[in-house]
Amino acid sequence: MADNDILSRLDGIQHKFEEIGQQLSDPDVIADMKRYVQLNKEYSELQPVVKACADYKNLLSNIRGARDILANEKDADMREMAREELVQWEAIQPQKEEEIKLLLIPADEQDTHDAILEIRAGTGGDEASIFAGDLFRMYSKYIESRGWKLDVTSFSEGTMGGYKEIVCKVSGEKVYGTLKYESGVHRVQRVPQTETQGRVHTSAASVAVLPEADEVDVELKDADIRIETFCSSGAGGQSVNTTYSAVRLIHIPTGITVQCQDERSQLKNKTRAMEELRTRIYNIEYQKYLDEIAGKRKTMVSTGDRSAKIRTYNYPQSRMTDHRIGYTVYNLPAFVDGDIQDVIDHLQMAENAERLKSSGEER
Repeated sequence: MADNDILSRLDGIQHKFEEIGQQLSDPDVIADMKRYVQLNKEYSELQPVVKACADYKNLLSNIRGARDILANEKDADMREMAREELVQWEAIQPQKEEEIKLLLIPADEQDTHDAILEIRAGTGGDEASIFAGDLFRMYSKYIESRGWKLDVTSFSEGTMGGYKEIVCKVSGEKVYGTLKYESGVHRVQRVPQTETQGRVHTSAASVAVLPEADEVDVELKDADIRIETFCSSGAGGQSVNTTYSAVRLIHIPTGITVQCQDERSQLKNKTRAMEELRTRIYNIEYQKYLDEIAGKRKTMVSTGDRSAKIRTYNYPQSRMTDHRIGYTVYNLPAFVDGDIQDVIDHLQMAENAERLKSSGEER
C-alpha cells in the first residue's frame, strides 16, 4: 500500500470521525437512543485509527524534513544529524504502515462486547465434569487478572466435583474479542481422580463464548416468552430451596431456554436471564456470519465449528498444545492457573495475519 493510498484512506476516516463527532452533539440524534449508542460506539472504534493517522503523518513530515536538510543544508553537523534521524524514521515507517493496514481492515464489531461463557462436560464421565471445573477455575483466574467481572448465571455440579455445565457472564473491556479464541473442545489427558490403576485417560469439555447482545440488537416481545419460576439449588444461604427465586425463560418462536438461579432476587434473575436469552437469539444470526468468514479464512482461529478440538492439556508431560496454530507450552500448572494470555496473543497474531492476507486477496 503506497503512502498516497494510506493517506487517502486515513483522510476519509478522519473526515468520518469528525462528522460523527458533530452528529453526537445533534439534539435529534441524542433523542434517538438506538442511533446515539451506535454512533458513540463507532466514534470510539475510530479513535485508534485517527491517532495512528496523526502519528503516521508526523512520521512522514519528519522524513521529508530530514531529506530536505540532506539536500539543501551546508552545515556538516546538521546533515549528519538529519542522516541519523532519517535512518531511524525510515526503519519505523514499514512497521507503522503494517499497523495501519491492520487498523484499516474492518474489525468484528462484536469484539468490544461483553460475553457469555459456557463450559460443559463432554466425554469422560465424572472426570469430564472435574475437568470442566478446572477450566472454570482457569478462566476465573484469568478474568480476575484482567480486572474483568464474572457473574455465574446457572450451573449443574458433577457428582464427583466440578460441573456438568456452568454458564456465566463476563464484563469488561473487549471481553469477547479476547475470549472468543477459547470456543471449541478442550481435551485433557491425565490420571483421573476416579482411576485406581494409575492409567492415563482422555476426557473432554466444550467451551462456548458468545458476544452479549445489546438491547438495541434484539427486541424481545413479552408474548413470545414463557416464564417459569422454581427453587434455587446449591450454595446461596437460607433462601435456597425455600423461595421461587430462580427463573427459566422459554422463547417460543425459537425454542431457546435459559435459566438463572444465582441471585436471591427473582427480579434480578429474570433480568440476567433476559440478557442471556437476547444473546442466544442474536447468536443464531451471528453464527451464520462466523461460518461465512471461516469459509474464507482457511486458518481462522476464532470462528467456525465450535465442536472442533482446539486444545490438549497433557498432564504427564506438563504440556498444553493449541492445535489451530501448533503452539505448545510446557508449564501446564501455570497455564491452568490462569496464565493463558501468551497463547491468546499468538492466536490474535495468527488471525491478524489471516485478515491481512484476506484483505490483500479481496483488493
